[in-house]
Amino acid sequence: MGLFHAVFLGIIQGLTEFLPISSSGHLVLFQYLFGIKEPEIFFDVAVHMGT
Repeated sequence: MGLFHAVFLGIIQGLTEFLPISSSGHLVLFQYLFGIKEPEIFFDVAVHMGT
């Protein structure tokens, strides 16, 4: 995952964290749309560290 993808997904995570919807679901969707292939646990930990 490149820096751009990490920053973009971190922004998505931060914007959707306080909403009563699944912010992790948005991350999975955007990960699929961008074709990011990272191990699931690493991806979850890396993105949640930002929020």
